[in-house]
This record gives sequence, C-alpha cells and structure tokens, in this order.
Amino acid sequence: MLQHPTKINYYMMKNLKKRLQQGETLNGCWLNLGSPLTAEIVGLAGFDWVLIDLEHGAGSESNVLHQLQALEHTASASIIRVESFERQRIHRMLDLGAEGIMCPRINNVEEARKFASGLLYPPEGTRGVAKMVRATGFSKEFDSYWKTLKENIVGIVQVETPEILNNMDEIAALDNVDILFIGPADLSMALGIYGQFDHPLFKEAVKATVESAEKAGKAAGILLFNPDDYSKYRNIGIRFIACGADATFVVNGANEMAKKLQTLRAQIRN
Repeated sequence: MLQHPTKINYYMMKNLKKRLQQGETLNGCWLNLGSPLTAEIVGLAGFDWVLIDLEHGAGSESNVLHQLQALEHTASASIIRVESFERQRIHRMLDLGAEGIMCPRINNVEEARKFASGLLYPPEGTRGVAKMVRATGFSKEFDSYWKTLKENIVGIVQVETPEILNNMDEIAALDNVDILFIGPADLSMALGIYGQFDHPLFKEAVKATVESAEKAGKAAGILLFNPDDYSKYRNIGIRFIACGADATFVVNGANEMAKKLQTLRAQIRN
C-alpha cells in the first residue's frame, strides 16, 4: 500500500541567489521557443539557470507555466525576462514560481527602483499578495515563501543603453538588484558599434559594469554569442554567464545533420 508523505514538497527554490552570494560562477542559457519540451531538455543538460524570454521569445505568458513545470524536476533554476518593469508583469511571473526576474531596458535609478520594488511584498516592495498561487504551494507554504523571499528571489537589471552607464553605481546599490547583466547586442547597437565587442567603447562599458557591481557587492553577467569568449569575460570578473538558446541548439543541430546527410548522399551518387 502506498504511503502518503507527511510533508509535500511544493515548488522549492534552487538556491541560485545564495550560490551567487557565495561567489560561484553560474552558467545559463536562453529559452525562447516557448516550449515545455525544449525547456525540459535544456534543464536536464546541466545549466545552473535558464531564462524564459518574454521580451523576444516566441512564447507568451500563457506558455510560462508549462515551462516552469517542465523545469521543476531539473537542477536548473528558472529566471524570466519580462517585457518591462511594470509591477503586474513582475509579480505574475513570481506567483507562477520564477526564482528570478530579468528586466530589459532599464535606463535610470527610478526605473530600477520600480523594478526592484516589484520583487517584494509591502512594506519593502510593491508586489501584490496572492496566496493561492504555484509559488506558495497554493497557500500551503505561503508563510515560509514570504519570509524567505528576499534571500531567494534574484533581481537582474540589464545594461543595454548609454543612459544606464551613467547611473550604474546607484542602480547596483539598490536592494534587490543582484545582477547587472550586459546585453551585448542591444548595448553595442545603442553605442553605434553593433557587434564590435572588441571596440574600446564596448570594452569600457563592460569594465564599468563589473566595477559598479563589485563595488556594491553584487554580480555582473553577460550573454555570450561565442563560448570561446567564456574565459575572457570570467577573468575580468563576470560570474553570471549565458550562452546559447533552445532555438539555437535546434537550428545548429538540424543544420549539422542535414549537411551530413547531404554529404553522405553525394558520396553515394559518386
């Protein structure tokens, strides 16, 4: 006869913030297909964290729940990139069980403060309170979730514009901003040097981001387009590093296999 457990383990945090504070370098990647199947595949691959992209990804808010459920039994922590710093966008994703939120296009301290405030309940923040949600085990673990929220939820501000470069020290010093994350494509485009990641302007922006993060006791992050750049950025102090996406993995795998089969077919004909 099956025995029912005395305590059911509902959605649990995977200690991403604690690991970050302990100085670990954490590896991640993007999920932009909106698919729970690719989310599960990627989650089982061995990444420390994965990011569900609602800014540019193919999925929408309606796809998030199934992706989070697919990731639940993997070791990868779930981060969601929302479209803006609006409070409703943030707390809806947290209610579903996200361990972190990334916000794009932050330009100034006031925008960053609104974003950071949306991560926590009053009086420390402005997040709306709902107990009957997935993050709290549908109310069964609300008290423990609420009391440990600040030590678990990861707040990530993206560095993508020239404006934020003038405000990074103040932004990094805000409570609940844990990571300054460089978006290389947007930042280089905004600086007028798109794709020129060895350009002095881009390198200076990266250096300034790392310095602001370290000064505040926070972490710096970046999305890599080439994994060969990993050591270069890690050696200058970046500890939250992403490379690749589920769409990229599918495209690269499909292209490689099609090319191999075409080559084999041509050899047979010859």
